[in-house]
Amino acid sequence: MFLNTSFVLYNCSLRGSGILWSVENSVELYGVSCWGEGYFGISDKGNLTIAVERGGGSGRIEIVDLVEELNNLGLTPPFLLRFPQLLRDRLRYLCGVFEDSLKESGYNGVYRFVFPLKVNQRRCVIDSLFSADASGVFGLEVGSRSELLIAIPYQARYGVSLVCDGYKDDEYLLLALKTTELNGDTIIIASSVDEVKRTINIAKKLGITPQIGIRIKLDSKGCGRWTSASGDGTKFGLNTTELLEVIKILQEKRMLSYVRMLHFHIGSQITAISQIKKAVKEAARIYAKLCTMGLEIIYFNIGGGLAVDYDGTKTTSQSSTNYTLREYANTVVQTLKTVCDEERVVHPTIISESGRAITAHHATLIVNVFDVKKENAHREVSVSGNDPRVIRKLHDCYARMNPSSYEKCYITSLALREELSSLFNEGFLELEERSKGEELFWNILQNAARLAARDNNRSGEMLELNKKVSGIYLTNFSIFQSIPDSWAIDQVFPILPIHRLNEEPTSSCRIVDITCDSDGEIDRTLKLHRLNQTPYYLAIPMIGAYQDTLGNYHDLLGKVNEAHITQKRDENWEIEQILHADSIKDVLNITNYDNSKIIKTLRESLKKRAEKGEVEDFIELYRKIFEKQTYLEIP
Repeated sequence: MFLNTSFVLYNCSLRGSGILWSVENSVELYGVSCWGEGYFGISDKGNLTIAVERGGGSGRIEIVDLVEELNNLGLTPPFLLRFPQLLRDRLRYLCGVFEDSLKESGYNGVYRFVFPLKVNQRRCVIDSLFSADASGVFGLEVGSRSELLIAIPYQARYGVSLVCDGYKDDEYLLLALKTTELNGDTIIIASSVDEVKRTINIAKKLGITPQIGIRIKLDSKGCGRWTSASGDGTKFGLNTTELLEVIKILQEKRMLSYVRMLHFHIGSQITAISQIKKAVKEAARIYAKLCTMGLEIIYFNIGGGLAVDYDGTKTTSQSSTNYTLREYANTVVQTLKTVCDEERVVHPTIISESGRAITAHHATLIVNVFDVKKENAHREVSVSGNDPRVIRKLHDCYARMNPSSYEKCYITSLALREELSSLFNEGFLELEERSKGEELFWNILQNAARLAARDNNRSGEMLELNKKVSGIYLTNFSIFQSIPDSWAIDQVFPILPIHRLNEEPTSSCRIVDITCDSDGEIDRTLKLHRLNQTPYYLAIPMIGAYQDTLGNYHDLLGKVNEAHITQKRDENWEIEQILHADSIKDVLNITNYDNSKIIKTLRESLKKRAEKGEVEDFIELYRKIFEKQTYLEIP
């Protein structure tokens, strides 16, 4: 979750000053201009907007209008909103930036984009990349037999190249190689000496000339979460000794010309441009040495790693990046050109597999907040000399708190809370006395948090205090299904309301989902509005990379209602397609339950203990709910 820390001091200066809240304050608080990349904004009415072209040249769509339309169609949240045109705009922007960099540097090769299917295998995503108003997709990268089967029809229809990565059995290799008999341009990426040998043997039996790509293991490491993707011990790639062994095998068989691509990948979401430069320089030097050994490599494949600034901080934090797309392209092109010129070798075609940067922005999740849990509401507590000593100590701590003592009082209260609990467990306190002590404890924490905010105190203890006193917003979705990376790797995604952004959000809160799991929480605090009698919706943008396939069915909460939205030329929009959410029946089928058998068995069991009419009424209700979606039906 993104919370602009620069806002903390600013907000404190506004509180009580009588200054009206504005849309600009919300832009700053939620960091929209930092992570939005020109696609997201806030309207004068205080509504979150999205543009399908960077900068909003084609107009902006108010997301609250989309939600209202989906509600009118009888659908209930959560909603997944996809914007295919935005996906294509990202592709055009990436290719355009690389083209500019090639021209400016005098590079004598070209750039080509290969989409890695693992980032998002959804058909609507791949179809959008190949639609009439998109350009620049040179190929698809696959990492399994399943992905290969997805990619082959696109190769047959559009003539794109296939880059076959991952571990391969002989059947995988056979199918990939046979595409060349149908005039397909397919490159087999070899990550081991054995794969090279098997590729050659199968190609020989087929009587075809294979195109081989060699994946190399660099010493240069990435940065961020995926540093293990490069360096010693990494899962993929040939080290220098293995590389030379492959070259020797190919030389002996007079097959050096089979090698068409050099490939490396130092990890996803590389947050520092310095690591990219180092990796490209090392790989470029290897490329140059291979060229001087007689290899005629055409493609220099830098893999993925182009980072997305999820938190908007423009730093090397794991969910950010300290470089722009233009800086990335310039670094790749200029570093490669410099080495090639030094070694006097041909400038190769540059390929990147920048799937995250292409897909992340095109999908946004909309969830509804249906309740708030706040167990620490401030209550006045009357204390007398007859109360237990621990309660009197808590009251004294509360009474003497001031701007210079709040930190000490907070630490003291934690020890007193432990003492309170211990005394109750040993039987020395009544339930009413425990309640009185707990109310005093929460009063201390609330006052300390208020004074810390006024003091702009961002120490670890005060941040932990802020979490303790924050409210819990109960939200109708599953983190495990819709944003699994938030749970699995603590990935940050922006979160903000889709409306009321011209009002000051005064509640410090945490977001929890409806799973029966304590991990179903976004473990950060966020400023949101107090709930009123109208529905309150939050957007979780930038979930278009990896989340679709990684999502799981924890607590049997399934896929959500999904809408594909198209921006029209007159700045209107239309819902192009709706994919209905998984029903309860759908997810039970996944776990091998048969709907008809369940109902039959249930009916037979109930007949033994209830009247027939009651049984049938219950069965009818049971059957009806079978067809409903898995989430709560709350507006």
